Amino acid sequence: MKITFLGHAALLVEDINFKALIDPYLTGNPLYKKNRYDIEGVTHIFITHGHRDHVGDALDIAKANDALIISNAELASAFHQHDKELKLHPMHIGGSFTFPFGRVKMTPAVHGSSYQDEHGSHDGGNPGGFLITINGKTLYHAGDTGLIMDMQLLADEHVDVAFLPIGGNYTMDIKDAVKAVTFIKPKQVVPMHYNTFPLIKADPEEFRSKVKDATVVILQPRDSIKI
Repeated sequence: MKITFLGHAALLVEDINFKALIDPYLTGNPLYKKNRYDIEGVTHIFITHGHRDHVGDALDIAKANDALIISNAELASAFHQHDKELKLHPMHIGGSFTFPFGRVKMTPAVHGSSYQDEHGSHDGGNPGGFLITINGKTLYHAGDTGLIMDMQLLADEHVDVAFLPIGGNYTMDIKDAVKAVTFIKPKQVVPMHYNTFPLIKADPEEFRSKVKDATVVILQPRDSIKI
């Protein structure tokens, strides 16, 4: 599995016959380095919650590629109302499903969620994260969340790489993200959701210096990691 960081909380995840985006906030993302490859041939799109900086370009990319959007049920319903031709797979927190490419489980997150379009504001359902397991390797994308005790249960998932927010204000800060690593026990951890805007300014090197229980990999936009 190859995972490319696109800035903020956006990831491109690739494996055989699988090309997915997670929280594809591309247009308007000051950290994103535009590349058409990112949006061509996408098969799946994962959305952790309804905020603009996470839904991003998901609907346009899905429509252009006939890609399947995987989200909570409330967002799936809102997206269906927006465009009834979209392919959607609704899930809920704690639910898991085995797709042809592998297993997906939605995990809890403590945050808000709403979805806005030209028709107004819609219920964004519960925010969440995703565990994605392909060929025995597991990626955890925490979404936007504060530190929660539920993360201790993720140690049983044997996470190969965890993407955790560190920017504070809207999510965990560095101190709480370090604690989250002790709960999750991933082999590797990548900080995300920082330095996109002044309110979430954080130093990933400080995060690296404080993590003792996993290998910290700091990715710049367009850098990749393989698991």
